[in-house]
Amino acid sequence: MPVELTGKVALITGGSNGIGAASARRLASLGARVVVADIDADQGKVVADEVGGVFVRCDVTVPEDSAAAVDVAVREFGGLDIAFLNAGIGTGCSLGDDFDIELYRRAMAINLDGVVYGVHAALPALRSRGGQIIATASMAGLMPMPGDPVYGANKAAVVGLVRALGGAYPDVRVNALCPAFADTNIITPLRSTLEDIGMPILPVSAVADAFMSIVEGSGTGEAWFVQFGRPSEPFGFRNPPGPRAADGSRVEAARKDPISIALKES
Repeated sequence: MPVELTGKVALITGGSNGIGAASARRLASLGARVVVADIDADQGKVVADEVGGVFVRCDVTVPEDSAAAVDVAVREFGGLDIAFLNAGIGTGCSLGDDFDIELYRRAMAINLDGVVYGVHAALPALRSRGGQIIATASMAGLMPMPGDPVYGANKAAVVGLVRALGGAYPDVRVNALCPAFADTNIITPLRSTLEDIGMPILPVSAVADAFMSIVEGSGTGEAWFVQFGRPSEPFGFRNPPGPRAADGSRVEAARKDPISIALKES
């Protein structure tokens, strides 16, 4: 049974189309108030009006824009419960002859910096209400993507960030949404190739279903894969080998986070 979201407030970056817009509609249908944040003001306002929310122009590469979007949620609706950091782009370039340094910097700024700035901006409001952060990563963050290594690096970094943050704030859940090829603007240059080779394309409704599973769940620090024809669930990471003492016994300190401990003691 879907969770009741009446009284909850959600902020969605990249909310004017695709996964963001589909998720905005799903949240609103369950009673949530939605702030649609995007650089596309025309389409963003259309989605915001459709879901009975508000629109705020937000360039996620600008930290102040993320802070302003959170301020809109708090001012208009009284707080923030869900921050869906969903804005993203592909690059389609390798690190060889077609490497485009400006496109690389733009992709890093949107796909990674935008998530970092969004987390930083949203945390105070979310912690006061026991909220949650969901960041859109990708299957490219869980497996190699030779055709777009920069995108893969961005999304792997988002997954690593989410896994680290999952244990950092007991009062805020942080998870990643990792869809395969979904029917969004990002795959426009690839669509004909995907169709020619028989690669299924996820409808955005399937990704929104997975998004809602995260919203309704209780886990944190998880990366939920979304694959065509399979139920979405957290990806099972294998634990890396830990250190051993000279006698071969387990080093108990490895169960802790020495960096966090050192920072608290400094």
